[in-house]
Amino acid sequence: MKKTFIRGAGVLMPISALPSSHGIGTLGDAAYAFADFLVAAGQRYWQVLPVGPTGFGDSPYQSFSAFAGNPYFIDLDRLVQDGLLTAAEAESAREEIGDIDYEHLFYTRFDLLRTAHRRFRPNEEYHTFCREQAHWLSDYALYTALKEHFNHRDWSEWDEDIRLREPTAVARYTEKLAENIAFVCFCQYTFRRQWDSLKTYANERGILLIGDIPLYVSADSADVWANRSLFQLDSRGFPTAVAGVPPDMFSATGQRWGNPLYDWERMAEDGFAWWRKRVESCRGLYDALRIDHFIGMARYYAIPAACETAVDGEWRQGPAKLLTDAIDQAASDMRILAEDLGVLHPKVRTLLRQTGYPGMSVLLFGFDGNPDNPHLPHNFPKNRAVYGGTHDNDTIVGYCSRAKRREISLMMRYLGVKRRAAIPVGMLRAAYQSVADLAIFQMQDLLALDSRARMNTPSTVGDNWKWRMPHEALTDELAAHLKEFVTLYNR
Repeated sequence: MKKTFIRGAGVLMPISALPSSHGIGTLGDAAYAFADFLVAAGQRYWQVLPVGPTGFGDSPYQSFSAFAGNPYFIDLDRLVQDGLLTAAEAESAREEIGDIDYEHLFYTRFDLLRTAHRRFRPNEEYHTFCREQAHWLSDYALYTALKEHFNHRDWSEWDEDIRLREPTAVARYTEKLAENIAFVCFCQYTFRRQWDSLKTYANERGILLIGDIPLYVSADSADVWANRSLFQLDSRGFPTAVAGVPPDMFSATGQRWGNPLYDWERMAEDGFAWWRKRVESCRGLYDALRIDHFIGMARYYAIPAACETAVDGEWRQGPAKLLTDAIDQAASDMRILAEDLGVLHPKVRTLLRQTGYPGMSVLLFGFDGNPDNPHLPHNFPKNRAVYGGTHDNDTIVGYCSRAKRREISLMMRYLGVKRRAAIPVGMLRAAYQSVADLAIFQMQDLLALDSRARMNTPSTVGDNWKWRMPHEALTDELAAHLKEFVTLYNR
């Protein structure tokens, strides 16, 4: 029987945003300190964004692999403890806390990781990891080595023989790029070893990790290159239609994500084996799983690949319960949360009801003047997750700074606060006291930060995913404040 979510509170905090001293958040001391903060604050859940290696635009929702971990998250200080780096080498990567500079990381971090790899001596644990993960690791390691060989171009621009994965070409490049392939495997083993240690630490203290998987994968990924028959591609490997959503409150022209669409009929032929493996992999990383863009399982938006916006797309039938049944079998007792934001078609509502997955409500969406708005706490069902805002929203403070006067007035009256500055705390209280099983807030909103701390602005590229939390942010006062609300409202 599938587990339900235990009533509790949690924090959405990406690994990348942790305050490490090496340019980006890692699985090091700051991650363990954050777990300790969650315990002190009475929290039960730590939700992260996708942890895969990021591609163009640095978005965690556009990863080179649906299975791999991000090498940037490997903690350098722990490599020093392992004897794979010197303290001076790790110190060379030290940076003051500030926005993440992904370009600098790209040109410097891998040199340090290669130094660690040269000193690494494979052991039985490493060989076991490579064997157990071979169903994705072999393709991903070769794909990553090939990207470097072809100057990081999209795989659709590689030489035809390897682009089409001709067996002789695969064998030739596997031998030629053996050293780089081994380096990629080392990075994935090291990421997983550090991740498992952090997860064990958090779990032993009562903290459950909620992962996040995008419904779609990136066109330029090992997943598409190695499994072309599972996607809607032409003979050259280019998508015939791409994913996105129609115009909405985020964008007047919709969102053209550009991800290739699955060939759902082909996937159904083997019982969605690729999806089963994906979810089984997540089960080893997380205690619960948020499925981003869940509505695409019931019906998905297909945009002709030649269209530059999402205006001219069309809705098509998704696999619905055929897929969720396969996911449930692979997930076993792992809890699942459905991101069902957007215009809900009756088919989506039906699928949610059939699965029993909790959907999401976002307080920032609630104050349009409609008392039946499903994002208002008095309309929540128990089997629900309430958020102040998501990674795609402005922070609560930032949102309120530009909201219309009538919306602010409604917020203040509904939340029972007298000042605009009290709205973030009012939202926290409203979420915590609601009947919804999960109440999750972004760390930025718990810190009452303005728009400069926004994680992502949809339909834009170049200034997203960069925020990092200051070292001094996790105070005893903040922990005590959250713990008070957790105790008061039985979370």
